[in-house]
Amino acid sequence: MNKIFEKIAGRRIGKVASVLALSAVISGCAHVANPTPDDPWESYNRSMFAFNDTVDRALLKPIATGYETVVPKPARTCVNGIFNNLQDVWSSINSFLQGRAHDGINMFGRVLFNSTMGLGGCIDVASMNGSRRIVNDFGVTLGVWGFQSGPYLVLPFLGSSSVRDGISTAAWFAIDISPPYSPIFEIDNIPLRNSILALAVIDLRASLLPADRLVDEIALDRYSFIRDAYIQRRKALVEGRYADADHTTRRGLPKDEQGLAVPDYSIDDDDAPAPAAKTPASQ
Repeated sequence: MNKIFEKIAGRRIGKVASVLALSAVISGCAHVANPTPDDPWESYNRSMFAFNDTVDRALLKPIATGYETVVPKPARTCVNGIFNNLQDVWSSINSFLQGRAHDGINMFGRVLFNSTMGLGGCIDVASMNGSRRIVNDFGVTLGVWGFQSGPYLVLPFLGSSSVRDGISTAAWFAIDISPPYSPIFEIDNIPLRNSILALAVIDLRASLLPADRLVDEIALDRYSFIRDAYIQRRKALVEGRYADADHTTRRGLPKDEQGLAVPDYSIDDDDAPAPAAKTPASQ
C-alpha cells in the first residue's frame, strides 16, 4: 500500500512544482476592496486559499481519491477509527481543561472502550453503544476561557484558522508537541513513523472528500462558503452547541445570543411528542 502511495505522489511532484510558481503569481494579484468584518485580511486570505487549493488539487486530493478507490472501505474505516481514537484523547483532555468534566469523562470512556474492545479504535464500539464523539482542541479551550477568535486567517497548507486558533497551533509547534499525533512522533523507526504520518494526512484528506464534493456542487464562491462554515462551527464548538463532528446537538444547552433555546435536532421525528390536538375552545 505504501508503494502505491509513493508511486502516485511521485507522478504529482513535478506538477506541483510547476503549478506553485504560477499560483504564487496569481495569488499576489488578488485584492478585495471591501472585506467582511470577520475577514479584514481577505486579500491575503484569498491568496493563501488559492495557493493551498493549488497544492491540494495537484497532490493531496488525487492521492486521497486514489486511496478511496484502491483501499476497501472496511480498511479505510479501521484506519480512520484509529486516528479518531488518538484525537479523542486530546478532546478529552481539552474538555477537562474547559471545565466540562462530563464531556471529558465521556470522551475518556470512549477512548478506553475503543482502545480495548474496539482494537485500538479500528471498530468504533463506543458509538455503537450510544457514546458520541465530542470534537475538541486547544483553540476551543482558549475560546471557552474568554479569548476572542480574532480575524479569520488562512494558514499555509493547514487552511482555515483564526488568530486564536493560529496562536494555539504555533504554541504547540514551539514546544515541540503535535497533538493529537504526538505518540506517532515518539516512534524511533523513522521510515515507519513517516509512513504512519503520511497515512494520517491521506486519511484526513480522504475523510473530507464528501464535504469537498458538496461544496463544489452548492457553493458559488468556495472561499466564502468554507470561511463562513469554519467561523460558525468554531463559534458553536466554543459555545458548546455541538457534540460531535456531524454537528449533532446536545441536550440541555444554554440559550443562544438572542435568548432562544437551541433546538435539539438529535431527537428523531418519530420519537418527538405529537403536538396536542386543537380543541374547539383553542380555535
